Amino acid sequence: MRGKRLSRALVCAAAVPAVLITAACSSGSGDAKGKGTDSSARQSASGSTSPSTSASPTVQAAAYKKLPDACAVVSKKTLTDLVPQGTSGKKGSSDDPSSRASCSWSSLDNNGVKGSQFRWLNVSLLRFDSDTTRGSAEAQAHTYFTQQVKDAAAVDGAKNAKETPLSGTGSEATAVRYDLKKKEGLFKQQTVVARVENVVVTLDYNGAGLAGEDTPDADDLTKSAEQAIKEAVGAVSSANSGSASGGSGSGSSASPSKSPSSSASPSKSAAKKS
Repeated sequence: MRGKRLSRALVCAAAVPAVLITAACSSGSGDAKGKGTDSSARQSASGSTSPSTSASPTVQAAAYKKLPDACAVVSKKTLTDLVPQGTSGKKGSSDDPSSRASCSWSSLDNNGVKGSQFRWLNVSLLRFDSDTTRGSAEAQAHTYFTQQVKDAAAVDGAKNAKETPLSGTGSEATAVRYDLKKKEGLFKQQTVVARVENVVVTLDYNGAGLAGEDTPDADDLTKSAEQAIKEAVGAVSSANSGSASGGSGSGSSASPSKSPSSSASPSKSAAKKS
């Protein structure tokens, strides 16, 4: 009996180290997994909180980089029809080849006691540059185009005003015509505004019969004005042939052209000049 008890005690004693070893191995394996998981978590958190570099703001580049000579945008043939006695134009005093240009023509067909026919033509061009603050050149030009049309229809004393959108003339175009009574006679005013990409062309054309001469037909004047502005729009495209970018530019664009608000409204100027 004493021998059996001793043998059982030795067997139990021998089993204890094996259990301890197994427990120790299990504990070490668990710690290794925990450390690996904590390390991965820290790396993931570190990666998610690293600051990302934001892209620089961009704006679509201006399509047209220059303007044509304002006094050469209408053909000699058309000038002869519109201003027969004054085909030599007068350049605007504030012309800047890169952003603004204008030219005017005045014609007086004096028939003495039989009266006279007066005609006045003015073409002005304004080009816009893209800018990250103001936006794309084309968007600025559209805003200015819209304002020019509104100004043309809001001249003091204008009667029988009529506004007509035109197709096939640049990116967008509108003709505004009205009657304006002055001490010299009744003037028929036509203002045609067209936008071609980032350039706005405003053409003013008016006519009057003076000293008893018949008042010119408004339809004829409008037709002539529309022909002239088509030529002016074509001249803008020709002056920039091969240089239109039409792509996206960087935020560091060229300096914007002078604010359009600094120039007098061509339609109002036309009324004054008449």
